[in-house]
Amino acid sequence: MNLFRHPNIVNLYLIKFSKWFNLVMPVVVIFYQENGLSMQEIFWLKSIYSVAIVAMEIPSGYLADVWGRKKTLILGALLGSAGFAMYSFSFGFWAFAIAEIVLGIGHSFVSGADTAMLYDTLKVSKREGEYMKQEGWITSSGNFAEAIAGVSGGLLATLSLRMPFYFQFAVASVAIPAAFLLTEPQTQVKAIAKNFSSILKTIRQTFQHRELRSALLVSSFTGTASLTFAWFVQPYFKAINLPLPLFGTMWTLLNLSVGLSSMISYKVESKLGQRKSLLLIIIGLSLGYLLSAWQVSLAGLSILFFFYLIRGIAHPILKNYINGYTQSEVRATILSIRNFVIRINFAVIGPALGYLTDQFNLSTALFCAGISYLIVTLIVALPLLKK
Repeated sequence: MNLFRHPNIVNLYLIKFSKWFNLVMPVVVIFYQENGLSMQEIFWLKSIYSVAIVAMEIPSGYLADVWGRKKTLILGALLGSAGFAMYSFSFGFWAFAIAEIVLGIGHSFVSGADTAMLYDTLKVSKREGEYMKQEGWITSSGNFAEAIAGVSGGLLATLSLRMPFYFQFAVASVAIPAAFLLTEPQTQVKAIAKNFSSILKTIRQTFQHRELRSALLVSSFTGTASLTFAWFVQPYFKAINLPLPLFGTMWTLLNLSVGLSSMISYKVESKLGQRKSLLLIIIGLSLGYLLSAWQVSLAGLSILFFFYLIRGIAHPILKNYINGYTQSEVRATILSIRNFVIRINFAVIGPALGYLTDQFNLSTALFCAGISYLIVTLIVALPLLKK
């Protein structure tokens, strides 16, 4: 059986494409300003989006487990398309805020459910050993889509700042038929109580399981480190006086590097094994932060690429460790807990690192972030490193 041709695999690629092919990102701040928003209002919109994700992240994962991953992904696809449709014809802060809430909830219904769908699709075919390879390729396709969208969105914006939103609605709509065409994997799972209190039970059981807790926290902290570093990239470009026209080109190349390394992540883990792979990820990302703090210069751009290459290797491997310790009936819930922890961490760490950047400099913030990630992640990774 060629699993790449399995309908679920193909449709999950399409869902990832529609989620990551973000045409509006390169021009969204200019779009907001053209519609009369201040920078403070722009940051409030991003906060509203994050709160919407955090509020629904774990409940949406639970619904995916008890209601079905296919139904959850259909709802997420519909909400994602609706959010961009609202943006296309909206004006002003409050209209945009409603669109952000819809997009945030839609994001929550997709995240976790898509990974659970992929793993269980492979599991029923007795090929779960190929999960890392498929996750790496799907992640890679998402990064390639993001890279291409960065250039395409900028070109569309030369026609009109609303043009990227019109096209983004069309791209997001691709996920709708893809979600409807998914087939729910018929895994042999235990019946679980269909009430909200069982979410708390799942969370408690997760953190009582030594290896699962370790895998989830390592993956969550690594996800936070990756997300945080991404927000340092443009200030880094500015600090080294990179010409503005090259911002989009460099952003595209960085995302391409993530896509390439994601494709070979399963080979890296197979060659190195669990312990060495974990050390490569933790020490590699920490070095990316520390070396970037030390070398804020044009030569330091190579360090950014080093970080992004390790980032591409990390996520398929770490998600695979979580899946390996997780039962199918709670898989989407567990993966949503991971995403929830990432968002909570970022909500706390992001403003603190922003304060360090404003009060001191970019190097200080990068150094503190790198040291913090290294120490905390090595501690929580101990059960996996010992295993």
